[in-house]
Amino acid sequence: MVPNSLRALFLLLLLLACPESSRASQNCLSKQQLLSAIRQLQQLLKGQETRFAEGIRHMKSRLAALQSSVSRVAPDAPPVSCPALNAPPDGKKFGSKYLVDHEVHFTCNPGFRLVGPSSVVCLPNGTWTGEQPRCRDVDECMGPQHVCPQGTTCINTGGGFQCVSPECPEGSGNVSYVKTSPFQCERNPCPMDSRPCRHLPKTISFHYLSLPSNLKPPITLFRMATASAPGRPGPNSLRFGIVGGNSRGHFVMQRSDRQTGELILVQTLQGPQTLEVDVDMSEYLDRSFQANHVSKVTIFVSPYDF
Repeated sequence: MVPNSLRALFLLLLLLACPESSRASQNCLSKQQLLSAIRQLQQLLKGQETRFAEGIRHMKSRLAALQSSVSRVAPDAPPVSCPALNAPPDGKKFGSKYLVDHEVHFTCNPGFRLVGPSSVVCLPNGTWTGEQPRCRDVDECMGPQHVCPQGTTCINTGGGFQCVSPECPEGSGNVSYVKTSPFQCERNPCPMDSRPCRHLPKTISFHYLSLPSNLKPPITLFRMATASAPGRPGPNSLRFGIVGGNSRGHFVMQRSDRQTGELILVQTLQGPQTLEVDVDMSEYLDRSFQANHVSKVTIFVSPYDF
């Protein structure tokens, strides 16, 4: 079939090569030969067209079968990811992709140290290679080196430290104080006839608190109570109050029971800042004033929330 088809095509080419004036030449095709060549070429084209159409139908059938097979397969599973991670309080997180093999790194702000891994990797099972770390305050006061000058005391604060040196009030007239511990002063005995001396604080104590920023009030920060000496009757009435400092209304003092007063934070504090509040406790026996005691509370508010 193919050779005859090629011969018919060759004869047609000969026809095209013969000019009209030389059509009677022996080398030119007769009318019957031309018609026969044309019919053979038409049959060739028809056969090729039929086979091409069959090939198209077969290809369509294969594609339809493939589409049906793919449609029956379960949908693609979503990519595996690990739970989202947040920056630790007082620290930073580097990395925002939680897919398999992605890493997330952590650091802490100055004054804090990292507890836990510094980086984690997302595993194919959707878990991290370690627990999320946290940032812990570095207690500079507990280090081997002295961070404060001699004669001062180190107070650890959130993300840092403070060096303090509480001093007793200077003596005046017949009133004087002596330091009985690093954080307490006591008034020397008053002369019998000196009533103003007896109304000055019998003891002055110093207290230092470290608070984070943005604590939600109300919060009890400090308690003050009385204790009677053995064999001596104690006061039967106490009065508590704020008598000094720069608290600007951030605190109130109220009684929690018969012998205890509480210093309560009533306003949110934003650091860094340092606040001072002087709290007084006055003792009465049968409505007669006996003594008063002052606690000088210094509050270091950290710039960090933790």
